[in-house]
Amino acid sequence: MKELKKPVRKVAFPRYANYNAPIRYLLENGLGVRCILPPRLTHRTMEIGAKYSPDFVCTPFKILLGNMIETLEEGADTLVMVYGICKLGYYGELQEQILHDLGYDFDFINLSEYDTGKVKDLFKAAKYVNPKVKYRKVFKTLLEAIKMTEYIDSITSEYYLNCGFETKRGTYKKAYENFISNMYSANSRDEIERAYKKVRHAFEQIPISKPSHPLRVGVVGEFYTAMDQFSNFDVEQKLAEMGVEIHRWMNVSNMFLHYPGEKNLNVRVKEFTTYQMGPTSTANIRSTKEYAEQGFDGVIHIKSANCTPEIDVMPVLQNISSDYKMPILYLTYDAQTSDVGLVTRLEAFYDMISMRKKVVK
Repeated sequence: MKELKKPVRKVAFPRYANYNAPIRYLLENGLGVRCILPPRLTHRTMEIGAKYSPDFVCTPFKILLGNMIETLEEGADTLVMVYGICKLGYYGELQEQILHDLGYDFDFINLSEYDTGKVKDLFKAAKYVNPKVKYRKVFKTLLEAIKMTEYIDSITSEYYLNCGFETKRGTYKKAYENFISNMYSANSRDEIERAYKKVRHAFEQIPISKPSHPLRVGVVGEFYTAMDQFSNFDVEQKLAEMGVEIHRWMNVSNMFLHYPGEKNLNVRVKEFTTYQMGPTSTANIRSTKEYAEQGFDGVIHIKSANCTPEIDVMPVLQNISSDYKMPILYLTYDAQTSDVGLVTRLEAFYDMISMRKKVVK
């Protein structure tokens, strides 16, 4: 009797900025499963997530839960959740229970269960997704996905440095969006490299008119909200369009691939903090101090509501602000945050730092 062929898993990971592109690449080209790309985040996502989440949980929890529900509605049969050292470490278990209580039928891969510090144990998660997967192929594809991530972070950084100074509005954004689209469709290392070279060339051809000493603002904050455009209401784009050069050290490449480690960072900020305060706390303090030392015109600190590590960071950042006479704008996001209110605060912040720059000069 002929053995029935098992259907290919339809695996999904909640949407997070533009990092679903390398996740899709790894799942489909390395693990041999079908990746269900989550729908774009919308207010419906937030409403659904907030409806079924505990009241005082972090805002990213609500967004991720809402997006998981939308993804299951799109046909996913397997969900993957990462792990972390703050409340994120408990997200997966609680979200799985909520979704099962709602009646959804699916497999849940909580990577925190495989977090032993050994690569072979993480590979067990890959074998769970596809028992026939080969370690060598997964490793090769993982390296290519990592390179894609580095390219995304590099191009995103360059985009926010210059998009506010283009002479023809929208040219940078068009080139950037084409690059992201190419990352989502890439299925080989050659395609990844071609897409990167193409956007680099496109950026070099875009005429800009940037003053010799533009307004410079550093962005720091909670790992998810600071990087995800939907979660922070595209705050970097809004400020860039006012004519500001945006700098953000916080991204996946810097935090996970090139991170010097908490002990090294603590040495740099020992006058402000002695101990590690949370998952991204020391890095944010370090970044803020460096922005201040480099004469930046201001810093924006972004966090989700009820994010304890970033709440703890705020008094330290205020000390840096006081010592270096550098303004800091604190933005907190929750399910009720208004885009209109955000624009008003950004405009006031811009007016303040631009007037201050004239006086300081």
